[in-house]
Amino acid sequence: MLYPLKFEPILVERIWGGNALARYGKIIPPGQRIGETWEISDRDDVQSRVANGPHKGKTLRQLIDSFGPETVIGRARPPGAPRFPLLVKLLDARETLSVQVHPPPAAAGQLGGEPKTEMWYILEAAPQAKLFAGLRRGVTRAQFEQAPADSVHRIPVRPGDAIFIPSGRVHAVGAGLVLVEIQQNSDTTYRVYDWGRTGRQLHLQESLACINFDDFEPAPTPLPITCEHFTVEKLVLNGEHHDRCDGSTFHVLGCIAGEIAVGDEVLRVGEFALLPAGLGPYTLMPLAKNTAALKTFLPKK
Repeated sequence: MLYPLKFEPILVERIWGGNALARYGKIIPPGQRIGETWEISDRDDVQSRVANGPHKGKTLRQLIDSFGPETVIGRARPPGAPRFPLLVKLLDARETLSVQVHPPPAAAGQLGGEPKTEMWYILEAAPQAKLFAGLRRGVTRAQFEQAPADSVHRIPVRPGDAIFIPSGRVHAVGAGLVLVEIQQNSDTTYRVYDWGRTGRQLHLQESLACINFDDFEPAPTPLPITCEHFTVEKLVLNGEHHDRCDGSTFHVLGCIAGEIAVGDEVLRVGEFALLPAGLGPYTLMPLAKNTAALKTFLPKK
């Protein structure tokens, strides 16, 4: 009863969002500014529901409880609670996001939050679009406190670029970008600066306790990106691609160009499938020219 699982996207309104995700098959209600779709989520308050096959309508948590975390997540899962360890999103930034930081493990424990490391893959970029990541070289903590917007390093980006955002790296997504975000299963963000927008809480002291002030001018990160929490690699599919979930880890596949058949399912750009750890062998078949996918999995231990 294991097969490639697709999930219903969960739409999240953000003041910086728009309607660009409609181009990726998401149904955007009129007048709503959708900044994120949560494509795979196992949060207590945000549960993905299966959209295909015999398990349609079940939540990801229900599947893990039914089949067991080793079958769905795999032997490489992190210790602790048996929830799905990653959160997979699409982001539509019509406006620039706040300058923010996610806590490293030690700071998260002290502040009552959850640690978060993530990566971004750019699907769309307006002319002169940019990401903000790390500090401009030589910026001190005191200078950052006085002028956070001027202290963050700016990185011009284009479609196909990726960047790693470890916990503790101050960052922001610039306006005019649509991107894939792969992250730890965490929803803790501390905002430092919000570009003059009012009405949202800032977390200056929490942010200062989390920011790595020795993190200067990072560059876009070539794929694959690997860390202790995940590996993300790019698959360029010119023909059949044979792979296997061998029980060690699940695979998350996200179509980033063209169209892909996996089993009886088809993934179009901006669609994702979870291949459970116990699935066994599978085949990817490109259905269009220049087809590519992101493949995410847990590093083997």
